[in-house]
Amino acid sequence: MVVVNINGIDVIFPFEPYEIQKNYMSKVIECLSTENNGILESPTGTGKTLSLLCSTLAWLEAKKAQLQLERGMLENQDDDFLKRLNEQLGMKSGRSGKSFLGVPTIIYASRTHTQLTQAVGEMKMTAYNHMKACVIGSREQMCIHPEVVREQNNQTKITMCNLKTKTRTCNFYNNLQKKKEDPQIRNINIVDIEDLVALGKSHRFCPYFMAKEFKSNSDIVFMPYNYLLEPRFRKTLGIELANNIIILDEAHNVEKMCEESASLQLKSTDIALAIEEVTTIMKMLTEQPAVFDDENTSRDFSADDLIILKQILLDLEKELDAITLSKNPEGTTFGGNFIFELLTKAGIKQENHQIIIVLLEKLVEFLSVAAEDGPFKRRGNALKLIEDALRVIFLDNSAQYKQRVDKCYKVHIIVEEPKKKENNSWFSKKSKDSCRVLSYWCFSPGFGMKMLLDEGVRCCILTSGTLAPLKPLITELEFQNPVHLENPHVVQDTQLCVRIISNGPDNERLTCSFQNRDNENYLRSLGYTIMNMTRLIPNGLLIFFPSYPIMNKCMEYWQNHGIWSSITNLKSIYTEPRDKVSFSNAMTEYYDKIRDPTAKGAIFMGVCRGKISEGLDFADLNGRGVIIVGLPFPPLKDPRVILKKRYLDNCRSTNQEYIGGDKWYTLEACRAVNQAIGRVIRHRNDYGAILLLDERFKNPNIQSQLSSWLRDRIKIVQNFGEITRDLRLFYKHASEKFPLCNNKKATAGLPKELRSETQQSHSFSNAYNCFQFSSDGSSSNQQSSSNSLGESSSSTSSMLEGYRKRVGAQIGGIAKKMKIRLVPNPTVENTKEEENEAVSESTKEYIAMVRKAFDVKTFKEFVAILQAYKQNKNLDELKNRLDEIFKSRHNLRYLLQGVEKYVDKDQKEEFRIFWEQSR
Repeated sequence: MVVVNINGIDVIFPFEPYEIQKNYMSKVIECLSTENNGILESPTGTGKTLSLLCSTLAWLEAKKAQLQLERGMLENQDDDFLKRLNEQLGMKSGRSGKSFLGVPTIIYASRTHTQLTQAVGEMKMTAYNHMKACVIGSREQMCIHPEVVREQNNQTKITMCNLKTKTRTCNFYNNLQKKKEDPQIRNINIVDIEDLVALGKSHRFCPYFMAKEFKSNSDIVFMPYNYLLEPRFRKTLGIELANNIIILDEAHNVEKMCEESASLQLKSTDIALAIEEVTTIMKMLTEQPAVFDDENTSRDFSADDLIILKQILLDLEKELDAITLSKNPEGTTFGGNFIFELLTKAGIKQENHQIIIVLLEKLVEFLSVAAEDGPFKRRGNALKLIEDALRVIFLDNSAQYKQRVDKCYKVHIIVEEPKKKENNSWFSKKSKDSCRVLSYWCFSPGFGMKMLLDEGVRCCILTSGTLAPLKPLITELEFQNPVHLENPHVVQDTQLCVRIISNGPDNERLTCSFQNRDNENYLRSLGYTIMNMTRLIPNGLLIFFPSYPIMNKCMEYWQNHGIWSSITNLKSIYTEPRDKVSFSNAMTEYYDKIRDPTAKGAIFMGVCRGKISEGLDFADLNGRGVIIVGLPFPPLKDPRVILKKRYLDNCRSTNQEYIGGDKWYTLEACRAVNQAIGRVIRHRNDYGAILLLDERFKNPNIQSQLSSWLRDRIKIVQNFGEITRDLRLFYKHASEKFPLCNNKKATAGLPKELRSETQQSHSFSNAYNCFQFSSDGSSSNQQSSSNSLGESSSSTSSMLEGYRKRVGAQIGGIAKKMKIRLVPNPTVENTKEEENEAVSESTKEYIAMVRKAFDVKTFKEFVAILQAYKQNKNLDELKNRLDEIFKSRHNLRYLLQGVEKYVDKDQKEEFRIFWEQSR
């Protein structure tokens, strides 16, 4: 650990940071200190998350010390003084007199829980793991009530949970108040979802609501985007934004998420189902009055309420069906305010919408408990859909809000044809020939972002490896003069081989355009190209297609024409499934195949914007190459895409800072490509090839929208022999210059249960090595710590000095822990550079082979024997102990040959004789 002073803040970092990491942390601290929003791009593999966490938490610690000092100075001031000070600071009315003294909370949001788990894991490895952190998850992930867990529908789980907590019929929830004061629980610093669920089961408390309790006392709160961006989720979870800091990691998805969180879709069949659900309650009211006597299902609505609501829904269905639609297959589009006109005709107005929402909420709650059991039971899902739609539409009632709606929204209506059914389906039910789909689409990410920032956020930082170009992003999000950064990559040219391959080995043009996707010549040439690349790229290879249909079409053609079997003879192929369980299994098998020393590696085929293109790590052997098949453009004739392009063109006509619709369309494809490419280069010493198999990548406009660290390294292949030569030379030189090291990032993308197993394999694979103190050990770190902490100024208060002393003590404690470097078989002749080289690939393969042959206990014993030999150099003891292990495993004695490389040079001949005699 070292201490680096960034903008006056002492940041504790696990190692001496690179220059680009210092620049990144400087921008983060600038945003926090000046309360400005920021848009920061730093490529994948540059330690972005670690730099983000360390700089933010360091600033927060310093801020705490400063606020403690200010609180002490102002504790004797009267209320009038504090009130005037609040007004000067621009604080909102209604907050307490000392509200400006509150310590900000960091709200760290990312797209998926997997990405959040990685960030939490990074925090645990920093010097700031003493700070309080928690993760906010869904009931689906955190509920442990057996009755609720059995429910398949997530919305039903939420409704049942709400009812059980309201009626105090959930024992896990009832234990919350008592258990939250338990020191075993209260004193935990960093609590992940898995940790909290395990604690909840063992201590019998509700993990979901305990997370909300932890949130109020946490320095940093981790949560998915939608919990933060959707107002109804923020309200449900009690997320306070005023004076707090928002960090949106992996922010290349924020534009889309902001738009989707403010949009909705409603079908005429949904309205019809809602009417049926109201009718069901009306029948129960007349035919089963005893149901309403149950205290768990007691109603707080009347028959008149049901009659009025049913009429409103009938009118809404009627008005939707009465809209005159054009015969255009793209559907009919209206301005944003049309939604208010439609609802007004059905009787839903600004004056009564809140009453209707409350009534819908009560009915959903009632149906979740009182509905009859069986496959056709009513759970109120359709009524819940109507309720959520009204909450989105009536988010605000000001005139300014409606003006923005008319500018940023479109109401789109289309007729959806029913799915074809089997003619012999005797149990099929007659239904409408078609249904109408009403979409209320927001096309301005700034609309949702403004709603977020208007709640008094201190600052908002957006960061990712793929944000460029920044100017149109800043314009669309409506950020005013944000702090911005575009970092270069830390990798050298020798670590990357970026090639555009526009022709296959048969000279067929490689163009995955819509018109060419059924061309058999193209499919065949693409297959032969991938087969040739598979021969040249070692270990793990990722192949990304524009979409699932294209991937399936290619796979089917290759299977029918023998190309598939030719590829699988070289490497095993795994394809990206859509469900979670199958995906987890496929990932496990892929990583196992990469670690298998008898295999030549593996291929994982997926799609851009799919599961493997975001949030997963394929470091080192797991991903030595990535192939991009075509450009993943959004569907050109999708009405939402058409309207988005039209919206941007209109915006650009009045503001040149916006990008046009066509440029946005291309940018969407390129950002998806950039994300997929980012799976491979995961750290400073990683290397890999990036192959773009589509002649359209030769277009300068396309290249200009690829990541900046790629652009200058792109080379267009003139003939197929050239790429063969380039790849062979690249891997030869890269493997010599960057030998494989034991990198924990190799498993960072795996789910937790898979990650532990894989990391165990990595740790075992190096356990046989001797121990040696690192050349950058404690002494150098202590020196850097004292240099950084030794500076002081006369203006530094005793409170801030106390903070600096705490940092210094922390560093001193960390520095005293000897850092261990594992190196194979050091001898007197080894140079310092050779001692620091990482374990070779063949070594890892040998250890993996031994681990596979033995059970865990025997393998640990084998490792202990080698460790003992490295310490005492007693060859007789080594031979005797190895003999004991292999006595009953004569069929495995061939493994002894691999031990020879770890024996000292002057003892190798004697060991070789032992090995020969033992065969």
